[in-house]
Amino acid sequence: MKFLAAVGTVFLILAFGCSRRSAPGPVTLTFLDVEWDTPDKMPAMANDLREFTRETGIEVRRLPRPDGSLNQLALWRELLEKGGATPDVLSIDVIWPGMLSPYLMDLKPYFGGKLPAEDAAVLASYTVGDQLVAVPHHAYVGVLLYRPDLLRQYGYREPPATWDELEKMAARIQAGERAKGEKEFYGYVWQGGVDEDLTCVGLEWQVSEGGGRIIEDDQTISVNNPMAIRTWQRAAHWVGTISPPGVLVYSKWDAHNFWASGKAAFLRSWQSNFSLIHRGWPFSSSPPGNDTQFGVTSMPGGQAARVSALGGNGLAVSKNSAHPQEALRLIEFLLARDAELMRANERTAAPKDLELFALPKVLAPYPQSGDLNQNGSRLVARPSVVSGQKYEEVSRAYIGEVHAVLAGQKRAPAAAAALAKELAGITGFRPGPPAQPSNGMKQKGN
Repeated sequence: MKFLAAVGTVFLILAFGCSRRSAPGPVTLTFLDVEWDTPDKMPAMANDLREFTRETGIEVRRLPRPDGSLNQLALWRELLEKGGATPDVLSIDVIWPGMLSPYLMDLKPYFGGKLPAEDAAVLASYTVGDQLVAVPHHAYVGVLLYRPDLLRQYGYREPPATWDELEKMAARIQAGERAKGEKEFYGYVWQGGVDEDLTCVGLEWQVSEGGGRIIEDDQTISVNNPMAIRTWQRAAHWVGTISPPGVLVYSKWDAHNFWASGKAAFLRSWQSNFSLIHRGWPFSSSPPGNDTQFGVTSMPGGQAARVSALGGNGLAVSKNSAHPQEALRLIEFLLARDAELMRANERTAAPKDLELFALPKVLAPYPQSGDLNQNGSRLVARPSVVSGQKYEEVSRAYIGEVHAVLAGQKRAPAAAAALAKELAGITGFRPGPPAQPSNGMKQKGN
């Protein structure tokens, strides 16, 4: 019902805007924002839009999103396929460019030389062929949240850098807390439900062990390999041991709520520069009763690398926008405001209740804080650009087979073989070996 209400609201507003297009008055842009929930969890954006109107005289009508990434994609695609003059500006998920590129302007002539090249994976995710169909706005990165108080209590000076370390730490802390009477305490919580987060989690498992990106950039299907299979088997073993059985239905919110209850030592989560600065953003709260800190570090690594899945969103302009020049001005304004915020934070110390350790380089909210980014993970993008219009089918197929292994419904080798065959049917691509990460690392013991 919430999805239908949101969709109805969007269509009513768009219809109203179209009916008044010929009326005199200031230009009004329609902004379809993938980050805007109702009620608004990001009031800073509303303030920025009001400031934009004060400076330019251009009005902005911001539209809310429905719940769920698949529902959001369906709405964005439907509106763009209709070919109407609105929406003008769209905030799009990092995995949508390949699917929505036919309807979006090429922004390279306007922003190609103005974007920071901090991580090529971010920019590449919004590039389809030789066109930049959206400019990166907010990059979300897979990270590991941890309880510094529990780590120190059980003799650990640093959070885990490898999957082996994570398993050992999680099991030891879980056993110790249960011995104290916390019978529902678990070591590690993550997103194992049937949704897009499982693709991100699985990708981190696989690439860290040299198991590839499901489909490689050269259009080879690499998922059916021993390294990927072993990561699925390892994660299946976590269910009911260091992770709650319910993890098999957990979305990001379910996993975060479990963590926030104080019943877990580690959580696979998402963070961005902005969520580390604005502590009210999602996934930035300490568990109750923890009066010291919560910590953020890179995802653990395996034999190949430490990697974190790339999430987030970019800003795009519809090819059918009635006001493309004004739309470009809005994007330029929003990027400038974000840059101002980061510059203003350059000399700010991290909050005392926040411990940051070995972060991915793209997360640098407190650059004066020493070597926080040493030995951090690199980013890995989902195979959305190479899959193009087929990515939704690719991801659904991957989620289904991986979840079947986690739930004990299929053996991992059979699931990987079935998935490779299904992906070949979806994409027309051929099997091939997994690409290897460029930065290696070896497992280390405690």
